Amino acid sequence: MNAAIVEGLTKAIGRAATDLPNDVVRALEAARDREEGPARVQLEAILKNVEVARDGAVPICQDTGTLTYFVKFGVRFPLLGELMEALTEAARAGTEAVPLRPNTVHPFTGANPGDNTGAHIPAVTWEPVDGDAAEVYVLPKGGGSENCSALKMLTPGAGLKGITEAVVEHVVSREGKPCPPTVIGVGIGGGADVAMKLGKRALLRSVGSRHPEPKVAEMEERLETLINASGMGPMGLGGKTTVLAVHIEYAHRHPASLPVGIAVQCWADRRAAVRIGADGQVSHLG
Repeated sequence: MNAAIVEGLTKAIGRAATDLPNDVVRALEAARDREEGPARVQLEAILKNVEVARDGAVPICQDTGTLTYFVKFGVRFPLLGELMEALTEAARAGTEAVPLRPNTVHPFTGANPGDNTGAHIPAVTWEPVDGDAAEVYVLPKGGGSENCSALKMLTPGAGLKGITEAVVEHVVSREGKPCPPTVIGVGIGGGADVAMKLGKRALLRSVGSRHPEPKVAEMEERLETLINASGMGPMGLGGKTTVLAVHIEYAHRHPASLPVGIAVQCWADRRAAVRIGADGQVSHLG
């Protein structure tokens, strides 16, 4: 077991659980400044919560989520075996050190191992890239927002208009359940599993960043405008800000299929990332 990698990942888990990224905080502050009445009160309470969590190094939410990793590893990265072991060990270490709520239960028996591990958990998505280093992105995904995620299998004839309608209708129908203002990741194309994975991966982007392709970026902006026009607002109590951002990723699709994965993230858009060099040195990203 590589102790340095375990330690670096454990710190990243702790950072994700207790310290909301600056881009998310700025988006929440901007939302507060344009709201009034109950919506502003809710956002002020959220921002106070963020401050207390950061200053006290305590979890932002009692639901510390399911640990999810996205790993980009260089094809010449020499410590892949050690990293594979460290991902699980860091989940165990972080459960005790942060501490995290034990959130993994057996789907048949309900048994809880008490350390945020289990069959296929932590969930890991591996992506080989060029180079000899690795980047690990930590995404603790809360159960309430995950319950509001969805897969829509549209017919190709639905087109972009159909995708827009499906996303807006779904997000607005969830009302206050996912603790808005939310961040929405939308995965388009591929297959059913690919679309959902792309939607979740889109949540790793900085809030408010735009897709590099203008047509996709335009759709992101349109979806944000339409969802916010619903007036559902923070915590579903009314207001101008139902979503902080909508991020889209896509894959080529089969001519007969148009899958759309909708990954919903609550206002606590928790994430952290580290880089692991070929020598095993771990550094904070972002």
